Amino acid sequence: MIEITDDEFALISKLIYDKVGINLTDKKKSLVKGRLNKLVKDLNFKTFKEYYNFVVNDLTGQSLINLVDKISTNHSYFFREKDHFDYLKDYILKEIVEKQKLLNSNQIKIWCAGCASGEEAYTIAMIINEFFGLDMPKWDVKILATDISITTLKAATEGIYIKDKVVGIPENLKTKYFKNIDSEHIQVSDSLKKMILFKRLNLMNEDFPFKGKFNMIFCRNVMIYFDKETKDKLVTRFYRYIENDGYLFIGHSESLGRETLFFKYIKPALYKRMYI
Repeated sequence: MIEITDDEFALISKLIYDKVGINLTDKKKSLVKGRLNKLVKDLNFKTFKEYYNFVVNDLTGQSLINLVDKISTNHSYFFREKDHFDYLKDYILKEIVEKQKLLNSNQIKIWCAGCASGEEAYTIAMIINEFFGLDMPKWDVKILATDISITTLKAATEGIYIKDKVVGIPENLKTKYFKNIDSEHIQVSDSLKKMILFKRLNLMNEDFPFKGKFNMIFCRNVMIYFDKETKDKLVTRFYRYIENDGYLFIGHSESLGRETLFFKYIKPALYKRMYI
């Protein structure tokens, strides 16, 4: 295995931080070495410094994308932090429907930021389908799901999962929205796929390429990898893209603080956009 020096780790960790906001502390040195070793060897480099120089000098940007794919953690599963989805079904969707009716609008827009391999976005799609039932065709529901990792976005778009990953889905929903591929794999139905647009997006971009605002944004278990400054800047950008009285979902291990200027605390890991 190729060893990584402190100086090499410092170079790579700063590059990752500057480009995608992930804060790699010294405790992550062995993780970086382990995840990148095969890649460095496959490129026939003898040191991590050689690999670093290759990445920063690759004007196509593909080497940086490959680096980020290796470093970023993409753990996700269906109905993760289930109380969020219960609250979405029991309260938030009812509120948004009433508001949209007053505005004479049938559109609901949702953004899953840091969607990993798609489980969260597909869970939301199932919840919405079940909520509207036969009225679903009357509503224009758009779910945008973004991630920095091309590898996980490809998996999300295909919507194929090993059966062990769908154990948390109620049987009636599993039967309704999935089909067996083989003895070990299951695939999301086309009806759910049509509701979601998967796109690559770097959350560190100063601005996002969106024309309108979202009724809710899910950015759960993403900001745990960011330092406070990076997180605060991202939350400020989220504020610009959420409708008045729209919702921001974050992970249960994360917090904006109850006194945040832009959002009102509703319950653990759930905030509502305030008027300012």
